[in-house]
Amino acid sequence: MKSLGWKTIITTAAVTSLAGLAIAAAPTQAASPAVSSAHVHTAGSSEAHAALSPRELSALPLTNRHLTRHEIANLAVVLNAYHVAEGGSMDVDAFVNSFAKDGVFNDVVAGQSYRGKALGDVLPYMANLFPDVHRDLKRITVNGDVVSIELSIQGTFEGPLQTPAGTVKPTGAKVDAPTADFWYLHNGKVEKFNCYVGYTKMYSDMGVNLDWASAVNKH
Repeated sequence: MKSLGWKTIITTAAVTSLAGLAIAAAPTQAASPAVSSAHVHTAGSSEAHAALSPRELSALPLTNRHLTRHEIANLAVVLNAYHVAEGGSMDVDAFVNSFAKDGVFNDVVAGQSYRGKALGDVLPYMANLFPDVHRDLKRITVNGDVVSIELSIQGTFEGPLQTPAGTVKPTGAKVDAPTADFWYLHNGKVEKFNCYVGYTKMYSDMGVNLDWASAVNKH
């Protein structure tokens, strides 16, 4: 396994900081009927489908089955944003359009924020890193204008990872990183998207270890 220093690890997290949304949208076993059906409705359109059918909702891992129409519409916006960020159906303009004019994506762990056009700048890069990127939705909670999702980001490390210490060559390793996403919406648009990616697990899966010695030697 390649070992990277603490500063490199932190900077690399910033480089890959759109992981939470770029490896987002392929339907999973737990949620495939609803997600795939919702994607059929929204594919090729910058407008999120305004509602999800009872069948679609029943297949999603929702913590509350009694959603209002407003909450269902918000959930549809979020599912559509995931879909258009997927490598196989990427639509950068549609993803950016999911956000309000002053909307922001915060990769909290990496300490990076993206607004405007920058919201879509890293999507093709992430698709190159993990061509088969997808997420396994574990739990979805919708509370008014807030959609909270526990998930696992998965994919195959098939593209080079650029870091300040050099290039980490792809190994074909499978990545399975625990993640939590929090979407805050208003009037059908995303005002804030906070993503918490388990980078330590992701890098370990990719064959990159934290360099404890470099941190110890600094003191």
